[in-house]
Amino acid sequence: MDLEVAATDRAVVDALAGAARAWLATLDPVQRARATFPFDSPERMVWAYVPGNREGLALADMRPGQRRAALQVVEVAMSPRGASEIRAIIALESILGDLERSSGRADWARRDPERYWFAVFGEPGRGSVWSWRIGGHHLAIHLTVAGDRVVGSAPCFLGANPATVPGGPSVGARAIEGEERLARALLTSLAPEQARVAIVDPLAPPDILSGSGPRADVRDIPRGIRHDALDGAQAARLEDLIRWYLERARPEIAAGEWARIAGAGLVEVTFAWAGSTAPGRGHYYAIRGPEFLVEYDNTQDGANHIHAVWRDLANDWGEDLLTSHYRTGHRPG
Repeated sequence: MDLEVAATDRAVVDALAGAARAWLATLDPVQRARATFPFDSPERMVWAYVPGNREGLALADMRPGQRRAALQVVEVAMSPRGASEIRAIIALESILGDLERSSGRADWARRDPERYWFAVFGEPGRGSVWSWRIGGHHLAIHLTVAGDRVVGSAPCFLGANPATVPGGPSVGARAIEGEERLARALLTSLAPEQARVAIVDPLAPPDILSGSGPRADVRDIPRGIRHDALDGAQAARLEDLIRWYLERARPEIAAGEWARIAGAGLVEVTFAWAGSTAPGRGHYYAIRGPEFLVEYDNTQDGANHIHAVWRDLANDWGEDLLTSHYRTGHRPG
């Protein structure tokens, strides 16, 4: 079994490194200098989900073939669902720009589906230590590789504005939907006495509480009902919701992340809800475990604006597993 897992890990790393190298090979020296960083650069742990410039090489600064190669890395790194959600989030920028222009906002032109930046840290390849990142408005994806394994896939943030497209050719479309659907399935399954524990506040916070720093700030993250206070079907719903976040990444990566979360124990994992329980009204939830955090907020723009993140409290940026890797005598190149 270990040999099978090792072979799977190597195949994933080879596919990811091959896609990253193929994209880098399309770049001229100036572009490559913007797209690449040493692995130990402080920039590796910088991320954001608000509009604004990022370090790296933007889609706007790539030729068509280079863009296709950059987006192919997304296809290799993510599950089919995750890649589809990323494409949909990028496409939402045009829809949001049209909505803001029609409402008279002067800064609508900042909404641009080409303002997404790609970066590579270190040298992609089997046996090396490196990472890949894509970032822009409502999108922050990071994968870290050490040797023959993907050792980290967090922080991982997806957002959507509008969460549900209100009109036009894409009316009713949702870029990300399972984060709310699965949480509501769990919430509505709770008995009244369970709901009194899970619903921690009648008002939802205006945004996620853990921030976008190198380390998640968990001081204000609420705790609600524990996994061991749920019946079997409810516990399965909670586990499905956690896995929904992990399964943005390709299946082999998600399976490894779930194994670590489950291995740390689920008994103390909690689910907390804040805000209205009615669809279309502002709401928030947090899932907090010994070593991970999931946070979701939909309160802005009439509760039609989603922020959804998962953080690995022990291993954001692959740091915990990188430490183990370095103990064996490896160092980033």
